[in-house]
Amino acid sequence: MNARWLVATIVAGGLAGLFGRRAAAVERNLAGSAQFDYHFVPNSSSTLPARQVPLDGFTTEAALKVAVDVSSKLSANVKVCFGCHGFELPMAYFDYRVADELNFRIGRFSPSFGNFNLRHDPANHKFSSKPLPYDMGRMLRMREWNLGVLPSPFPDSGLEINGTHWFGLKAQLDYAIYAVNGFRGDASGQDLDFQQSRSRDAYYVDNNGRPTLGARLSLTVKAGEKADVSFGASGMHGTFDPENKLTYTIVGADLAFRFDRTNVRFEWLARRQEFDASDPSIFRYALPSTGGDFFVKHGGYAEIEQPLSSSVDLLFRVDGLYRKGNVFAASPLRRQSAVTRFTLGTAIVLERGYRVKVSGEYWDFSDPGEGGRHSDLGLHVGLVGTF
Repeated sequence: MNARWLVATIVAGGLAGLFGRRAAAVERNLAGSAQFDYHFVPNSSSTLPARQVPLDGFTTEAALKVAVDVSSKLSANVKVCFGCHGFELPMAYFDYRVADELNFRIGRFSPSFGNFNLRHDPANHKFSSKPLPYDMGRMLRMREWNLGVLPSPFPDSGLEINGTHWFGLKAQLDYAIYAVNGFRGDASGQDLDFQQSRSRDAYYVDNNGRPTLGARLSLTVKAGEKADVSFGASGMHGTFDPENKLTYTIVGADLAFRFDRTNVRFEWLARRQEFDASDPSIFRYALPSTGGDFFVKHGGYAEIEQPLSSSVDLLFRVDGLYRKGNVFAASPLRRQSAVTRFTLGTAIVLERGYRVKVSGEYWDFSDPGEGGRHSDLGLHVGLVGTF
């Protein structure tokens, strides 16, 4: 992976140079970030089943981004990253801006969905972990839950039309509509397979040829010189199986407040997903005559970032998941299962662009785990650098 990361860095730098040579008026920006995190789970054991093994120990998430303004209307962005998913190209797209209210984005990007996706890079949020609805690897018992509702980032290939309109100097309206490949799953169609959705072996090609359609609308209102409030709604719908028979629908709503340097955020997501019910014997519960071919997974979080000084922030977050629907016969989950996590932490600035993150987590599960436990603890210690 180190060789791939080096090659990606050289390619990204080369692109910046290429654009620079072709247009004398081009403006370029190179930015990067890296988080080195140690996740300590006291109850973690090598004897745990594969479905329960957490992503504990040392992990590194790194990203390098090149942004180029080719002209007053055309810009390009390329980003490479390395993390728990290995090497990834989450961003390679062009923006053609006709006006503030009308921009065309084409290529590979993360579709506009929710509030957290705008700051999913470790450099852009102060917690070591992501909210459970957007979890992509650090959740305890992640195999049995199959991660969160919408693991972030979720890069995809397609087209997005977005824009911004200001109402005076007090209100900002943002919108986006898009068509992308969408998530994938096996022909058995029991759940989304996020590994397939990220697989480079398939050249990032859709497995069924039908796009997923989505949209987001958000409004930000200034409540004063140092305060504002924003709220938004998001949704996407598509099929995930090779035969285009099984659908998934994801919806979300978010609310955020800023008071000077204090930030308070709330967000809720839900995914309704159909599954193949042609073989009732593989499920734990009997299938009803109607309405038994789907499950719903909810996720939500509330968090606050409270500055204690110019270099120290106090962090608190409560988040959770709730799943309702049938499960495989061997699954440790039940028809209704839930998990709640409480996180308390701090982010300390050591130097400009360099800070340390420390947080402790308390997990509460509705279903018993190893040794019959319903609760677990976790500790994160991380360093983040940006340029």
